[in-house]
Amino acid sequence: MADEKKVMFHEMELDDRILKTISQLGWAHPTLIQETAIPLLLEGKDVLMRARTGSGKTAAFAIPAIQKILNLKNTTSHQCIKALILSPSKELCGQIASVINNLTLKCAREVRCIDISSSADTHIQKSLLLDKPDIVVATPSRALAHLKANNMRLKDDLSLLVVDEADLVFSFGYEDEIKELLGHLPKIYQAVLASATLSDDVLSLKKIVLRNPVTLKLEEPELAPASQLQHYHLFAEEDDKAAILYALLKLNLIRGKSIIFVRTVDRCYKLKLYLEQFKISSCVLNSELPAAVRCLSVEQFNRGRYQIIVASDEKALEKPDGGMLAGEEIGSKKRQKSKRRKDKESGVSRGIDFQHVSNVINFDFPLDVASYVHRAGRTARGNNQGSVLSFVSIREKPLMHAVEEHLSRGFKGQQVLQKYEFALEEVEGFRYRSRDAWRAVTRVAVREARLKEIKQELLNCRKLQGYFEENPTDLAALKRDKALHTVRVQPQLAHVPEYLLPAALRSEQGDDVEAPPAPKKRKQSNKPKFGSAKRHKYQARQSDPLKSFKVKNMTQPAAPSTA
Repeated sequence: MADEKKVMFHEMELDDRILKTISQLGWAHPTLIQETAIPLLLEGKDVLMRARTGSGKTAAFAIPAIQKILNLKNTTSHQCIKALILSPSKELCGQIASVINNLTLKCAREVRCIDISSSADTHIQKSLLLDKPDIVVATPSRALAHLKANNMRLKDDLSLLVVDEADLVFSFGYEDEIKELLGHLPKIYQAVLASATLSDDVLSLKKIVLRNPVTLKLEEPELAPASQLQHYHLFAEEDDKAAILYALLKLNLIRGKSIIFVRTVDRCYKLKLYLEQFKISSCVLNSELPAAVRCLSVEQFNRGRYQIIVASDEKALEKPDGGMLAGEEIGSKKRQKSKRRKDKESGVSRGIDFQHVSNVINFDFPLDVASYVHRAGRTARGNNQGSVLSFVSIREKPLMHAVEEHLSRGFKGQQVLQKYEFALEEVEGFRYRSRDAWRAVTRVAVREARLKEIKQELLNCRKLQGYFEENPTDLAALKRDKALHTVRVQPQLAHVPEYLLPAALRSEQGDDVEAPPAPKKRKQSNKPKFGSAKRHKYQARQSDPLKSFKVKNMTQPAAPSTA
């Protein structure tokens, strides 16, 4: 009966070009948030929508925005910016622009969208804004910078303002930018706030952005149901985490694309270098990398170039130790704040659309319930299946209990976090290998790996290509820099011999675990060679210790005297 009452896309009075594109994208029917929000937005109402991660919020405001612009094209003669979409992270801005470009395949000439969230190529962005695209996607700081520079004017013609991931806008430090940006907007415009939670920051933003809004708080769990998303926990201390992860990956107990979350950027590289020793490739995603590199990493992961991505979320950037120590402990150890330059417009644990993720692995347990929810939201998106495996140490048990209590509310008190059965003693051989490989990744190796990545980006940077052409000696000096301290790769570690396998898996897993490369055999010729028989006889003599035994400097004993 519920399916009979469901409103389909063709019943929403959408333009035929939009409907054709939706059909081409394979969207059979709207999600719950799309079914509810799109009609309200088409009526021109301000909307505050709250829906869980992966529920289709981006299309819920993108489709009405495109329809609104197509309607305005029939009544206005001059070209202008009609919609401004703000997002706290550059990665999410790129994702939103990609969704809009996909939805406008059939009306690309009528509706043009550009993304100006990147801080690079300001002059190019200025020229694009002078052409007055219909939709502009940006972070609050980039939008305000272009407004102050008069590269775009919104005072007279803006019709729609969208703030996506509204609960992150203030936590990313955009409160002042948002308030100043509103002064550049017209007095009357339609506004939309989209968020995964209704936090105090969202309610504060609602007061200054929306006017008599309709609040959509859908009665659905924050995460996918238990039939679609399974949650597991495994008690393990620091020394055992790496060994368990190595065993799970090598025994193919974890299949499909996976995101491994850690607390700090350094641990991203440490885990990447650790996995490399076992020929397990992965890529690193964190806020210290340039935006172009982060977007390329996500794109390569989505296209299947990498099966594993190691990420640090924005929570870890707020504390130098990743939140492992209490405030008084940090003071006692007198830890200095990190001097590394972090990009505040980056967030990994939420917002980015990682596609077809089968597993989320919390190598370091998240610092709070919200982080767990948004990490877990990277998998089981749409109608896909997924699982979450969390390593939990003794000191992290209170955090796990808080997550369990929060999640059980949406599942009528049922236990959500199931215990993952894993007997580490059955793979004791993995532990010895793992300890050596984990200790091999020193702080020096991590630092040099980061420097190596930075140098590679310098060589790939388009802006520097012209400089290097005029100054070849600088390029030569960069290339002739001292050798990096990399972790020594031992090829034999990539192979798992049968004796390391648990007894229960030897018969089943023997064919799945890769075998070491067979040694190359020398080609033997049947043609007899000169002296081959003599050489064979000599080798036989050499192999017989009695025949090859020689005694040197021995003299015959003197004859006994007969006198």
